[in-house]
Amino acid sequence: MNDKKNNQNNPGDNFRPHRQFVNRFNKTRVIRADGVTPSGQSNHSPANPSGMNANAAGQNNNNGHRVVMGRGARKIAPFRRPAASQFRARAPFKANFNAGAKRFEANKSFSAVKHAPLPARHIAGARMNIVRPDAARSMRRGPSKPMVNRDGDVIPALAPDAIRVIPFGGVEEIGRNMTAIEFGSALGGDIIVVDIGFQFKDENTPGIDYILPNTKYLEERQDKVKAVIITHGHLDHIGGIPYIMPRIGNPTIYTRLLTSALIQKRQEEFPHVPKLDIHIVEKNSTVTIGSTKVRFFAVTHTIPDSMGVIIETPYGSIVHTGDLKMDHMDGVAVPEEDAEYDRAFPHTGGPAGPTNVLMLMADSTNVEMPGFSIPEKTVHKNLEEYIKNAKGRLIIATFSSLLERLLKMVEFAEKYNKKIVLEGRSLKSNIEICKHLGLVKTKKETIITTDDMDNYPPDRIVILATGAQGDEFAALMRISNKTHAKVKITPRDTIILSSSVIPGNERAVQRLKDNLSRQGAKIIHYRTAEVHSTGHAYREETMWIHRKIHPKFFMPLHGYHYMLRVHGDVAKEANGLKEEDVVIPDNSSIIEIRDKGAKIIKLKEKAPSGLVLVDGFSVGDVQDVVIRDRKALAEDGIFIVFGIMNATTGKLKKSPDIISRGFVYLRENQELLHEVRLLVKDTAERSTKGMNPLNLDYVKDNITDAVSKFILQKTAKRPMVIPVILTI
Repeated sequence: MNDKKNNQNNPGDNFRPHRQFVNRFNKTRVIRADGVTPSGQSNHSPANPSGMNANAAGQNNNNGHRVVMGRGARKIAPFRRPAASQFRARAPFKANFNAGAKRFEANKSFSAVKHAPLPARHIAGARMNIVRPDAARSMRRGPSKPMVNRDGDVIPALAPDAIRVIPFGGVEEIGRNMTAIEFGSALGGDIIVVDIGFQFKDENTPGIDYILPNTKYLEERQDKVKAVIITHGHLDHIGGIPYIMPRIGNPTIYTRLLTSALIQKRQEEFPHVPKLDIHIVEKNSTVTIGSTKVRFFAVTHTIPDSMGVIIETPYGSIVHTGDLKMDHMDGVAVPEEDAEYDRAFPHTGGPAGPTNVLMLMADSTNVEMPGFSIPEKTVHKNLEEYIKNAKGRLIIATFSSLLERLLKMVEFAEKYNKKIVLEGRSLKSNIEICKHLGLVKTKKETIITTDDMDNYPPDRIVILATGAQGDEFAALMRISNKTHAKVKITPRDTIILSSSVIPGNERAVQRLKDNLSRQGAKIIHYRTAEVHSTGHAYREETMWIHRKIHPKFFMPLHGYHYMLRVHGDVAKEANGLKEEDVVIPDNSSIIEIRDKGAKIIKLKEKAPSGLVLVDGFSVGDVQDVVIRDRKALAEDGIFIVFGIMNATTGKLKKSPDIISRGFVYLRENQELLHEVRLLVKDTAERSTKGMNPLNLDYVKDNITDAVSKFILQKTAKRPMVIPVILTI
């Protein structure tokens, strides 16, 4: 997923000799920090417009840094790199990066070198970068070897008889599942994509709405993308469709009926995107995409119409399971499950083995859990008992995406003459879709509104609600906080949390349970009763699936790296695969099947893998500095200094105003604010002394440095300091 690295070095670090840096942007001037100016020649003579001395242009034994200045004006003295023996403790040399509020402080200090003094130079710039000498090479014009950057490596061409598989997401996290299968020209040259999901934000992406797979590889090959196959209707498999489909040419989507309805419902929120071309398939369907035949098979998951994909090739089949578990009773697959896998993977033999499966890609989410998961039928049976025997009002909270369970609860309520109340926008929407498709058939009067609840005794009311994860604005959290307009908790209420706790939500769920308990409600959850079952296979279920499919090669999907490693071990144990037959990918890894299906390898090159973020109306690469600033604001707050300066004298016309958010409470820190005001006034006047015209950027940089250092000394905090200076 993806971490961006910022390699910075201190000015005192030793660098290799380098070539001349050419300033080709005409927006900055470049000052050598370590060169010796030839006698009688100015560093800014017409013959040397870049400000680089002659010694620096060719050979140079003093490998220091260059100072690159932006717009504005600032006078600095020339600087020479001292010998190692001349280092002394002095005030640290500071440099402001273009990021604005962020500061890079070099920890090395320099003493002046004894040499003939040169006159101060007038340099363009108020902001400056420290540029590593070896960075100049990457900025030269002219031929060079291919560069490696955040947009991915230079990818070798695909051999005509090879097959390439690229997981764009879902193998370093839970979510944003998306995988592409590309065929060499001898096999048709097409690309088939399986799933386009998104991932919800995490602690490393504050303020972001969603994280998308990076699809630059596919965007550059739109003409080859023939189809997108969606395995089921959960958002981590369909959530990215409105954002990504227009980028990859809007190819045809193949999926089952319920999934297609969920996709189309979500598309209504994006009226500006092109209309989707969706073809409905079923578990026993066979379609031809380009020159490739594709079959499907049903899998067990927490949402109806889940399916796996079988892509046929001359070397054997490529199988993608999507999310799945094993439908079993006491560890034995139910007959329907067994028959479905026997139909999809008959032992007919072939170049890839007994089932002729060349490569398997399968769900790894719960593979580290030993044994077998709780069968969903057991959960249904227990929920039916609670609905049947409830002596008061029953509130059941679960994910709106667990449609199979929700439909069963509606069925049980009607069976025992109960009334259903739906709370939660997504839950209501999903139930309406299921009713429209005929997946649930209820009497009109079974589902009522909150306004009609009081017309029935409490023991005849079953409320299905979202919010079991403690979501701030979800229905159950509003009920627990007493902010729901219609539903109030009473001691007679029983609340069932029919979901497990997603990692990271533990404190929110505990707060939810505390709030409900304070109001006297009885709480039942997955640790006290079998009221929830996962939709992802445990270890022994995974073992059974592997033995049924019996692949030649295996690549785990859908999970963190550790989960994928565990799944790889399961694959080796189940079918005796060798180490070289199992590939553990990262996001955007390139896996190729070569030599007509004889071997599988993972290339050292990767497809573009930088984060693609949905941030409000913006979709793309939110710059690192934006994320860093959001983290800084969340941790230390912001401190804004506002002043009005006389443009003639350079003095502040009045005491500066100060605005603080998330740092200190201003009313209780008047002495600190008074000292800051005096410091700002003094710094501004010293910075503008003798300056004509005023360079406000320079003044603001000095104020930022002085105030930041003062606040750190006084409070041990590092708020983002932003000076705002107006001149009149």
